[in-house]
Amino acid sequence: MIEKSYSDRDGVIWLDGHFVPWREAREHILNQGLHYASSVFEGERAYEGRIFRSVDHTRRLLHSAKRLEMDVKFSVEQIEAAKKEVLDRSGLGSAYIRPVIWRGSQQMGISVGNADIRIGIAAWHWGNYFSDKAKGIRLTDSPWARPPANCAPVDAKAAGLYMICTLAKKRAEEAGFSDALMLDHQGNIAEATGANIFFLKDGVWHTPTPNCFLNGITRQTVIELLRRSGRVVIERTISPSELGKFTQCFITGTAAEVTPVSEIMGHSFRVGEDIMSISEAYGKVVRMPRVNFADALVSGQQIAADGPLV
Repeated sequence: MIEKSYSDRDGVIWLDGHFVPWREAREHILNQGLHYASSVFEGERAYEGRIFRSVDHTRRLLHSAKRLEMDVKFSVEQIEAAKKEVLDRSGLGSAYIRPVIWRGSQQMGISVGNADIRIGIAAWHWGNYFSDKAKGIRLTDSPWARPPANCAPVDAKAAGLYMICTLAKKRAEEAGFSDALMLDHQGNIAEATGANIFFLKDGVWHTPTPNCFLNGITRQTVIELLRRSGRVVIERTISPSELGKFTQCFITGTAAEVTPVSEIMGHSFRVGEDIMSISEAYGKVVRMPRVNFADALVSGQQIAADGPLV
């Protein structure tokens, strides 16, 4: 079944401060975002009418724009209000929200001194990112490595950084896998193409230090959930030679949520109770009108909805 084009849908999109019909939210082909990857974006999920950790996503969006030296005229509060109205107008309680900021068509070329800064927000229904999520996905290797921090603004969710992800995932899917494992420039494990990764060994969870890739908001949430449940999480350098020593593995991301991994480059992992409990806890947290991590994993600790982990 061929999915309906994203350019031909009903609804509205917030564009530069105004709502326009979905099909009329267009940009000229000569724009710097398209030609020179001058673009940043966020991927967010709403559960039962509430965008999970919405403010954190907006702050990261503006941080990414700042890293690409784009002067955005809208504040956190204005973008937050726009996202909420986009969600309301979409009529979707559960949805995927995509804010994007890019340099427009006022100027072409690598020079950006006079470029206009544009912003848009859309929302639509998006189910499981992986069709084989429940049984665990299979990852292969990638011919592309994550660049070091002195070669790109790796702490920004910038469109240009996803070029190698697209290539790696395309190659993986053509080979019959769900995704690819990306290494860093030193040959150590970094992440999947669009999600962070965790491994279990002897009751301890291990995850790569985000020194050349995005420290995902879902990643941060899951680490907090694990630690509040009494589990140990170690952020460190992880070599591919260690894959055979781990017993369980999962990836995290706004789209992927908590997705178990059953295989990486010939190494098998068990989709065990630890992962199922983490996934269940995450599912509870994202649906709480006021986030209470205690109800998810421990007991007795309240965290306000505007707190650092919402």
